[in-house]
Amino acid sequence: MAAPMSRCSWFVSVSRKVGSCLFNSVFVAQAAAYANTMDSQRPTKLEFAVQMTCESCAEKIRAALEGRPGVQSVTIDVGKEEVLVESALTSAEVQALIESTGRRAVLKGIGGSERDLGSAVAMLAGVGSAVGVVRFLQLSEERCLIDGTIDGLEPGPHGLHVHALGDLTQDCLSCGEHYNPFGKQHGGPEDCERHVGDLGNIVAGPDGRASFRLEDSQLKVWDVIGRSLVVDAGEDDLGRGGHPLSRRTGNSGERLACGIIARSAALFQNPKQICACDGVTLWEERDRPIAGKGRSKNSAETPAANL
Repeated sequence: MAAPMSRCSWFVSVSRKVGSCLFNSVFVAQAAAYANTMDSQRPTKLEFAVQMTCESCAEKIRAALEGRPGVQSVTIDVGKEEVLVESALTSAEVQALIESTGRRAVLKGIGGSERDLGSAVAMLAGVGSAVGVVRFLQLSEERCLIDGTIDGLEPGPHGLHVHALGDLTQDCLSCGEHYNPFGKQHGGPEDCERHVGDLGNIVAGPDGRASFRLEDSQLKVWDVIGRSLVVDAGEDDLGRGGHPLSRRTGNSGERLACGIIARSAALFQNPKQICACDGVTLWEERDRPIAGKGRSKNSAETPAANL
C-alpha cells in the first residue's frame, strides 16, 4: 500500500499545478491582448512541394487537412508532388498538418484570390538563437498580409518592425531606423500616427515560437523589398509609454534577429529544386537551419540530408 502523501508534498504538488496553469494562462491572455484588427482571417493560397509517391499518400494528406477549421480547399497533384491549400491558417500551421502524415513539405509559393500584386520573404537570424521566416503578400492595393514563424525567442511579446535599410554588415545594428517615409512618430499598427514599418508585437509561447498572420493597411510589398525586417528583444509600447524612446522605437529593446526583405515567388512561379545562393536542394532544406550558421551546403557542421 502506498504511503500517504504528507501535507507538505500535497501543497507542493498543488502549487506546481496552479503555477503551471497560471504560467500558461499568461500567454493566452497576452495573445488575446494582441489579437486586434491586424490579425487576418482572409484566406490565402499556399503551394507546397510534398514528397509523395502514390495516391494513398495524397489521401492521408487530404484527411489531415480537409475539415480543419481555417482550411477551405485542398488540391493535390501526386505526379508533380504539389499540394495547394486555401486557408486562413499560418503557413507553418498548414505545413505542420501536412507533415503530421510523415511526408516532408516545403512552401514554394503564396498567393491571394485576386491578381498577383507582389510577394516577398525575409529570413531572420542574429547573433543569438532567434531564427525565422516571414512572408509578405500584397492582397490588394490597401492590404498586405504578413505571415511568419520565429523560433528561439523569450516567451512573451516582441516588437516587429520593417527598417529602412537592407544592410547587415553589422548584423542588425546597420539596418537603420524604422521605415518612416512620412516622418511620423512611432505608434501602433492601427494608429494614424505611426511609422509605415511599425507592425506592433508578436507573442512567443512557452516554447519560444511566435507564429503569426497579420494584415497591415500601410505596408506595401513594392516599397519594402530591399529593406529589412527586425524582431526585438522586448515588447513595443506602441508609443504609449513614458520612456524617451517610446515615440521613436516603442522602447522594445535590442534587435535580436533580422533579415533582408527579398522578392519571392507567387503561386506556380517557383520551379527551382536547388537554391542558387547556397546549393541547398529543396529537400535538404528541411534538414538545415532556415538562416545563419550551418545553412550552407558546404558547411561541415551540417550533416547531409537523408533523402
